[in-house]
Amino acid sequence: MVDSLYYLPNDIGVSALNCSEAFRLLSPQEKMYAHYLSRATWYGGLIVLLQTSPESADIFVLLQRIFRKQTPEQLELVAKAAGLSSDEYQAFLVYAAGVYANMGNYKSFGDTKFIPNLTKDKLETLVKASQAFQEKPSEMQALWDGCSCLMFSLKDRQKQLGLGDKGITTYFSGNCCLEDAELAQRFLDSKKLSAYNTRLFKRDNEGKTCFEVRLASVEQKDCALDGECTSCCGSFSFENKEFVVKRGDYSPLLEKVCHFLQQAQAYAANENQRKMLEEYQRSFTLGSIEAHKEGSRYWIKDKGPIVESYIGFIESYRDPFGSRGEFEGFVAVVNKAMSERFAKLVSSAEVLLPELPWPREFEKDTFLKPDFTSLDVLTFAGSGIPAGINIPNYDDIRQSEGFKNVSLGNVVAVSYATKKEKLTFLEEKDKDLFIKWKGPSFEVQVGLHELLGHGSGKLFVQDDDGKFNFDRSEVLNPETGEPVSSWYRGSETWDSKFSTIASSYEECRAECVGLYLCLNKQVLSIFGHEDQDAEDVVYMNWLSMVRAGLLGLEFYTPESKGWRQAHMQARFVILRVLLEAGEGLVGLEEVTGEDGKPDARITLDRSKIHTVGKSAIHRFLCKLQVLKSTADVEGGRAFYQRYSDVSDEGAHNFLRLRGIVLLRKEDRKMFVQANTRVNGDNVELVEYEGSAAGLIRSFTERFPEDAEQVEADLLALNTRDAPCWC
Repeated sequence: MVDSLYYLPNDIGVSALNCSEAFRLLSPQEKMYAHYLSRATWYGGLIVLLQTSPESADIFVLLQRIFRKQTPEQLELVAKAAGLSSDEYQAFLVYAAGVYANMGNYKSFGDTKFIPNLTKDKLETLVKASQAFQEKPSEMQALWDGCSCLMFSLKDRQKQLGLGDKGITTYFSGNCCLEDAELAQRFLDSKKLSAYNTRLFKRDNEGKTCFEVRLASVEQKDCALDGECTSCCGSFSFENKEFVVKRGDYSPLLEKVCHFLQQAQAYAANENQRKMLEEYQRSFTLGSIEAHKEGSRYWIKDKGPIVESYIGFIESYRDPFGSRGEFEGFVAVVNKAMSERFAKLVSSAEVLLPELPWPREFEKDTFLKPDFTSLDVLTFAGSGIPAGINIPNYDDIRQSEGFKNVSLGNVVAVSYATKKEKLTFLEEKDKDLFIKWKGPSFEVQVGLHELLGHGSGKLFVQDDDGKFNFDRSEVLNPETGEPVSSWYRGSETWDSKFSTIASSYEECRAECVGLYLCLNKQVLSIFGHEDQDAEDVVYMNWLSMVRAGLLGLEFYTPESKGWRQAHMQARFVILRVLLEAGEGLVGLEEVTGEDGKPDARITLDRSKIHTVGKSAIHRFLCKLQVLKSTADVEGGRAFYQRYSDVSDEGAHNFLRLRGIVLLRKEDRKMFVQANTRVNGDNVELVEYEGSAAGLIRSFTERFPEDAEQVEADLLALNTRDAPCWC
């Protein structure tokens, strides 16, 4: 068998996300609203299969057809009769659950491929013995033949997501390279088009290179449509290359999304929600990010809803270039008790923001108080479920109109339930403290990270009319003492300028804000922590970050010298910063474990957090913000790359430590989500057990009305683009 990095272990954690109490307390109207929004998000979530890998959609359809005919329990009898052992069948269930949980065959956290932990021959035997195969052998054989080789392939390029020879991506055709992505970004900027809902296909047109920019939309016509003065589509010459902008990517799936958003509108609680859903439908129909921005504006205005949701092409972590959004949608219910704490944090924001280590001129002119709520997730469709969210990601809206923060309470509760024997790299004396305080400290970190991390800091901009949003004669760069000499121009954004490092750099900045401000007694008091308990929360927050920095090495690929996960790269960078601070603040040493195998230990001197630690983060965080504010891409890249570097030189052999981390790694948990169904005038919650089998059942029951049509649409969309990935 292959390196354990590329398969999911049979004992991987699988937990059910409990939202039954929160759902029970909803009114009938709120339940209907939540139901139809959930339907929209689940259909939209299928788009992620087409955004992940060439084979993901085919694998998904293969699994759906097998398990719609036979439950995991029924199929187990078939597996045993076909000669599979219990471990082999469990490996198949875990693989199937992994594909569902990650919406594809690459891990949502880390972007590495995972393959079935049983032989191809054994899996083929099971597939052919299934009832689905017996009933439609030619269709199932074609499906198997179409995806089985790639399902098991671990060629170097296929081991991880990436661009060109660095990995697999379906955001770009297989012949695209980094230079093509940069050219396309310049083209999009020139047309004031966002990359968020696009893919790029490079073609040969009679000996001339042609780039097709495809917009995600229901509409497939490229002419101007209702609601548009002129169409953004057409053929354009740019830097001696031909660009064609077309509509229609993911059309049948987005049509379903719009259908259910339309139905949800009837149960909206207010005009803001109705307008929001209207604009989302317009966005997905026309392929318009401007319409999605309008929907986001109404969403920001919808203060304190009982049922919260957001949907669209949102996070750009998995685009190798860092500009294109993965489809994501969530529906969640407010947790009132925890939300009260977050409301207090929002109220304190204007007092806390001046505590941050950059000059006042580098902070937003006014802090636009956002909603900040704790939510229990009912539905989260996409490649993975985060613990907290700060959206929208549109810089212009965040700077001048506002944003919202959410902490996903039932995700946090389940994610960080830890067994003592699984706590790696800590001293024994720290393990009990970790178990006691990890959850509470993470709650504080999420709050600060989302609200004052992502919600802070100003971008210096010169608009198309030449107007600046800062006083060039007054503002000095605190790093140089000279006037600010660079800024964002016109339609340039943080993502488009900093591209490949933007996501990780921003996560690092937000994490540092959390570390820095958790030292504030007022913050700790808001979350109910005083005296010794407060000090324990601070210690655990910083210790968790140091440990996470070491664990982050799992997500570094030495062959390409690249990072596969934005947050973990950020945490490794912070570990490097704190090690560099010296004075015994952080210790990291290689040891031999009780099992005789290589191990490592990290230590943190809690007496030096408020002095040495705070000073180090102060300096680092200030520089991060200044480079971001001033659009200093060259300086920012060099600075961030220095701390991101993983080598075998220096005081710590990080390449060797990476081997130790891989030896002792624990895979992330998978979550089982409920379904909803309408029964007469009521909406029922359908829950499943926290197991691989439960996760599988939740998906096979997710599209009860039109499963066969959905599968046919996925296969048709995948087949259309199949030649582009070669």
